[in-house]
Amino acid sequence: MQNPLTQYDNGNYPKQKQPSPGLQHKMNPVPDCGEETYRGSGRLKGRKALVTGADSGIGRAVAIAYAREGADVAINYLETEQSDAEEVARLIEDTGQKVFMLPGDLSDEIIARKVIEEAGKKLEGLDILAFVAGKQVAVESLANLSTEQLTTTFATNVFSLYWMVQQALPVLPAGTSIITTSSIQAYQPSAHLLDYASTKAAILNFTRGLAKQVAEKGIRVNCVAPGPIWTALQISGGQPQQKIPQFGQQTPLKRAGQPAELAPVYVYLASQESSYVTAEVHGVTGGEHLG
Repeated sequence: MQNPLTQYDNGNYPKQKQPSPGLQHKMNPVPDCGEETYRGSGRLKGRKALVTGADSGIGRAVAIAYAREGADVAINYLETEQSDAEEVARLIEDTGQKVFMLPGDLSDEIIARKVIEEAGKKLEGLDILAFVAGKQVAVESLANLSTEQLTTTFATNVFSLYWMVQQALPVLPAGTSIITTSSIQAYQPSAHLLDYASTKAAILNFTRGLAKQVAEKGIRVNCVAPGPIWTALQISGGQPQQKIPQFGQQTPLKRAGQPAELAPVYVYLASQESSYVTAEVHGVTGGEHLG
């Protein structure tokens, strides 16, 4: 048992900036994705999972946890994140589970659909889809929000979900779990994240509507709403530099969350333990309540 206030560093992060999308191993401090702490118990034995954004942050923590729970995992990431993704692949291999690396930019419809197709082929099936990849770039004024950024953010965060689920549905068996990733921003949007926050609200409605549509197929769809979480997203344009040192300190728990604190929720939603849970949103926000 630990005091959640002091379980992790409570902030005062050094200012730091990397080109987007950022590399986790260059961060200070490096986020905890459960590399040394997550212990599995066979809750996903025999399952076949695709995790997007799996090179770093929440996606990395989820991929590691799924493998340690007994699942074979296909990981998606951007090609520029190869070095982080290779670390994840080694960690999964150390569990004895299969891992397949599927680089590709999900804002491209052709690539997004191909990732699903390749994951299904390599894993010889799919029954867990954990969509974690996202784009977040802070812009202080709406006047400076470009159409290019707006389009790419929506394509990465929202359109890719439609494309990938469309591609996957014909082959998903009953019992499949689809998990999307929204954010506290869907409920409490920041002034500098208008496009990102809007996509996260769209993901909520996509999740709830899709859950009702596919329930008759025996497929469950749920959502995790994190935030604020210490990941490479924050230091590669996701937050203004002046906000980095106190990132997360405004929460009731007075610190940012770590990716490792999200993994158990994604495991629960993927497992049979959540068999009567669908169309739900699970917040992991340090007390910044949803709604």
